[in-house]
Amino acid sequence: MPAFHSKFIATNDVNTRTQEQKRLFLALPKPLVFTNGVFDVLHRGHVTYLDAARALGGSLVVALNTDASARRLGKGPERPLNNEQDRAHVIAALQSVDAVTWFDEDTPYELIDWLRPEIIVKGGDYDMAALKEGRLVQSYGGKALALSFVGGYSTTRLVERIRQQA
Repeated sequence: MPAFHSKFIATNDVNTRTQEQKRLFLALPKPLVFTNGVFDVLHRGHVTYLDAARALGGSLVVALNTDASARRLGKGPERPLNNEQDRAHVIAALQSVDAVTWFDEDTPYELIDWLRPEIIVKGGDYDMAALKEGRLVQSYGGKALALSFVGGYSTTRLVERIRQQA
């Protein structure tokens, strides 16, 4: 079994999150940085973003949308292209990532409320003050930050280019 499997902390069901799972997160070096997304087809923009997020704190937790949650985002009927387990393996193998988890809700609000990270980050197209997750983290003294995009990288556009060439 690959060493990065130790980074998996399954929390996708809001009703069954345990104190043992929370203890695993709390054992990570602080400050805890949290981000989330589908991360369907990993590209340069993703890994640059994740590296920048990790540099903000002591450890980085990446929460992946489950397949059902990702489908509800409206990115297309065939998305995600990679299932949640495959996406988790790719993300966990990254040096910048300290823990990988999942959420099945439309947003990770409940997971963030349960975990209480010191910092949450999203891509530069988000207004963190407008996101209820951002307001939640700020309500208990944490930081909610939008990180700059690496221009020219988009999974949706990549998928469109591949389909046009097929």
